[in-house]
Amino acid sequence: MHNSKTALDLRGTGYCASFNFRRTARAVTRLYDAALQKSGIRSTQFAILVAIAKKQPVSCGTLGDILVIDESTMTRSLKLLRKQGLITVSDRSKMRQRFLRMTPKGYQILAKALPYWRRVQSEFQEAAGAGLWTKFRSELERLANLAVNLEKSETESSRHT
Repeated sequence: MHNSKTALDLRGTGYCASFNFRRTARAVTRLYDAALQKSGIRSTQFAILVAIAKKQPVSCGTLGDILVIDESTMTRSLKLLRKQGLITVSDRSKMRQRFLRMTPKGYQILAKALPYWRRVQSEFQEAAGAGLWTKFRSELERLANLAVNLEKSETESSRHT
């Protein structure tokens, strides 16, 4: 029997940016989800609520751009937050956009979650080293922008072929 594993050249795959970012993101997400559990929301919902609270009224498209979330994932997440009564979604505007706002219940849940988030954020930063975290966070922002720009150029070049 032929072993197909020997035909594959897997050198360098352990350095895959996607694999390493996703692995790290899952570990950090689990940490924050556990910390936020008593508030009744997950870390992904927390991030969305914080972004809405900071930018409201915010269009769904703008929120997706801020959080780098694709449209289908955004739609599912917003549907759940709306069902829970944490946000409102406007009817479509003249420009075919929908705008998001926090509800009083959304503010209450976010206020309940913030102390849990602050605690885990402080513990994480302290364990990582505050100076390292500040530098690393800047690098993460740079790499996110780099990936978004590369994706845009890939999309544009595929349109021209």
